[in-house]
Amino acid sequence: MTPLHHIGDFLREALLQIPLPAVRVLFVALQVALLIWILTLPREATRPPDGSGGWAANLKIWAALAISVQVLVYSVL
Repeated sequence: MTPLHHIGDFLREALLQIPLPAVRVLFVALQVALLIWILTLPREATRPPDGSGGWAANLKIWAALAISVQVLVYSVL
């Protein structure tokens, strides 16, 4: 076996020690943190420069909706 096999085996054994519920919590927490960041973005960063388009042009709404659906799906699974 090469040294890479030993490194790979060590990493695999180390990662298998992490419980899956902890991984799920970390993954969902990352999504929630991203959602909070999106919701705190300034209005100028999420709207067109000319201000046209109405409420549908606000990217913050659509990004928050998409990430909320992801959080819901990963929380249920």
